Amino acid sequence: MTRLTGYKWHSLSAEQVVDLLETDPDKGLTTEEVKRRLESFGPNVITKKKGRGPLMRFLLQFNQPLIYILLISSIVTALLREWVDSGVIFGVVLVNAIIGYLQEAKAVSALSALAKTMTTRAMVIRDGQKKEVPSTEVVPGDVVLLSSGDKVPADIRLYGVRDLRIDESALTGESLSVEKSADPVPADTLLADRKNMAYATTLVTYGRGLGVVTATGDHTEVGRISELISTAEELETPLTRKISEFSKILLYVILGLAAMVVAVGMLRGKPFLDMFMAAVALAVGAIPEGLPAAVTITLAIGVSRMAKRRAIIRKLPAVETLGSTTVICSDKTGTLTQNQMTVQEILAGGVWYEVSGSGYNPFSGKILKEGEKIELDNYPELKLCLLAGALCNDSVLKNDGENWEVQGDPTEGALLVAAIKGGLDLEQIKRFYPRLDTIPFESEFQYMATLHDTYDREKRLVFVKGSVEAITHRCSVQLSANGEFSELKKDDIAKRVHLMAEQGLRVLAFAIKEMPGNLSSITHEDVSSGLIFLGLVAMLDPPRVEAIEAVNHCKAAGIKVKMITGDHAATATAIARKLGLYDPGVSDEIATKVLTGKDLETMTNKELSDQVDKTVVFARVAPEQKLRLVEALQSKGNVVAMTGDGVNDAPALKRADIGIAMGITGTEVSKEAADMVLTDDNFKSIVAAVEEGRGVFDNLTKFIVWTLPTNIGEGLVILAAILLGVTLPILPVQILWINMTTAGFLGLMLAFEPKELDIMRRPPRDPRIPILTRSLATRILLVGGLLLIVAFGLFKWELTHGSSLAQARTVAVNVFVMVELCYLFNCRSLTKSVFHLGFFSNPWVFGGTTAMLLLQLVYTYFGPMNLVFQSQPISIESWARIFAVGIMSFFIVEIEKWINSLKSNGSH
Repeated sequence: MTRLTGYKWHSLSAEQVVDLLETDPDKGLTTEEVKRRLESFGPNVITKKKGRGPLMRFLLQFNQPLIYILLISSIVTALLREWVDSGVIFGVVLVNAIIGYLQEAKAVSALSALAKTMTTRAMVIRDGQKKEVPSTEVVPGDVVLLSSGDKVPADIRLYGVRDLRIDESALTGESLSVEKSADPVPADTLLADRKNMAYATTLVTYGRGLGVVTATGDHTEVGRISELISTAEELETPLTRKISEFSKILLYVILGLAAMVVAVGMLRGKPFLDMFMAAVALAVGAIPEGLPAAVTITLAIGVSRMAKRRAIIRKLPAVETLGSTTVICSDKTGTLTQNQMTVQEILAGGVWYEVSGSGYNPFSGKILKEGEKIELDNYPELKLCLLAGALCNDSVLKNDGENWEVQGDPTEGALLVAAIKGGLDLEQIKRFYPRLDTIPFESEFQYMATLHDTYDREKRLVFVKGSVEAITHRCSVQLSANGEFSELKKDDIAKRVHLMAEQGLRVLAFAIKEMPGNLSSITHEDVSSGLIFLGLVAMLDPPRVEAIEAVNHCKAAGIKVKMITGDHAATATAIARKLGLYDPGVSDEIATKVLTGKDLETMTNKELSDQVDKTVVFARVAPEQKLRLVEALQSKGNVVAMTGDGVNDAPALKRADIGIAMGITGTEVSKEAADMVLTDDNFKSIVAAVEEGRGVFDNLTKFIVWTLPTNIGEGLVILAAILLGVTLPILPVQILWINMTTAGFLGLMLAFEPKELDIMRRPPRDPRIPILTRSLATRILLVGGLLLIVAFGLFKWELTHGSSLAQARTVAVNVFVMVELCYLFNCRSLTKSVFHLGFFSNPWVFGGTTAMLLLQLVYTYFGPMNLVFQSQPISIESWARIFAVGIMSFFIVEIEKWINSLKSNGSH
């Protein structure tokens, strides 16, 4: 048997398919042939992409430019026998790597706990006998029987169908179960409209089917999507890009300054080795050793906060990326909507009724008339309509103690829920009206009918439900509100249905007919005419209430939300309106514009790029088209977050700047492709993630703005000393003490800084803007210059007033620490005064400040510390001068912030 590639199975007749697959539609394959095909095609499993092992995950923690700089510094200082310096630098790098590795391992474990193992079995015909086998043993050419509740084991071309309906939402995004047929369809038919195919991993909700397997494992549609996932490019996040750019700039600056030090020293006739060691000292001073650890720890704190808000972060930078997001592309079914069909409106006896509540919980709402709850016994025409929906029904509504679920077709489940909301007792009506016979739904007739006994021996009742056209065609009268019969005005009904369809509602019609008391079965002829029209029921998979609120928050935060779905355009547009995706006052042309999968097929990349920002809804979209849409948005400079739960979402989830999968309803494929998994499937959690992400980036920026002046100040002090030919005011080992202790006890306290109140009222950060804006860079240079002046100034003061060199250096070290300590309070907000924030709103800052002051006392007065770091005790007067310059620097920065705020307000 040849390899099965290139065939469009849906466009071929059943006979052609059977011939090409060399199988028998009645007897299936023989056992021997199955063995041969298993060897040829392999087991029916999707090849799992090999993940990174623990060692590789650990080594990748070192794969950052800033880490490279630190590793080189550690090696060079070790070669120069500066063992303390080398050990401290390498220790920082190692701690950073361990923290990152443990966080990633924690996320992997959390995802493993989410995974639900499930063994699927398939009913096949082999050797002329029905046989149940593991789905992994299904091969191309196998004849498979499908029935309600089955998971489709492979891609199947159907050739025998009886009322078969399949839920394909995980694959195509279609919210309703799809009615299947055996007839060929055109070769260019989109995946979601191939009615004669059943695809692996989808679920049979109703009826029976018989078909032949056309593809297994990696060759199925799900397998093809898995391949798209593996080939999708993984992007750097905005944070990693910015840190990488910053590290490169820092590297060039350090190398340039070090070269300058060596050159100047050589010109002055100094020994090369002395100048080289001075250059290393300058490099150690200029490198922010605490930055990698601070980045990792700040992100880890963000991860911890997100876990409390029901989100698992798989990769640390994903927290920050959400804060940069400019566009959220969301799947509709199950993400923005509840994936639970709900009756919204009922027309009975010519009167409109509203049904409140949503989802399958029958106690979440009630039936209202003009806003008031109805008493069902006062509305017999409505009662009959609800009765028809509940009795002409093959589904079951169940409660497991926490959740309500429907076994069977979702539309029928919605009718059961509506009946209970109206006040019907399902068990009681089934006893009062026992079912005697059924005409199942068939696509040819577009209706279902059931015959029921009554307590009246003279009559039996037939309830009929189906499409509006099929039911009204068989009716000439309708039941009116007064219980009398009136002429059925079909044109009026058609107009009402058209209006409901424009709102994305699915409409079913209901009718009743009295039959003789001795009738025990019914035929299509019995219901071909003489039916009494009872009414219409309109239903919808409703938007999540919290999703509406989340969309509003996204708008306030300047984030665009776009719906990308496999569902129909009318339904998608209606849901988009209910969610508030369209801005108020937007033109009708834009508000009604939807791009479909067929539109995307004909558009060039340039045309799509021009349209993608203007369009809110994308409907009937195939998996590879979702990927293309994400790429088009990224080409416009957007940072794109993609949410989804289906297999069809996975490639786009991986390609997006951040992929967000649903933890409960999401497929394992989508979770593996995502950067973040929502454990509660709540779209509202995305808003929390965006808020946390912005807070994380704020705090990271605050740390960078806080730490860099120290490195600049240290570098300038050493550079100035070398250029002036004077003694170094601070030694390399003292620089390491300053950098490491202040980063840990002061800088990291900014990671716990509460989010500023206006954080979700700001527009998204422009991803092209660097971490440090011009005003922030100016502030860093200002504080770095201040450190140079006050540290050098007090160093010289101490020497000229009789202090020893060790005491003068101890004063210089304490000046650096004190200015950093006071500057920490400035950095709690980059734009507002600390007094505006609330001086005591971050208790961690005061804990770190106390610890740092105690450490400096130990550094200054403890003998062993004096020995290691070449420090000496200093006088009270020296401390007074140190505190004075610290407080002075605090007020200088506060004045600079105030001036900047005035300029900013003036420009607006």
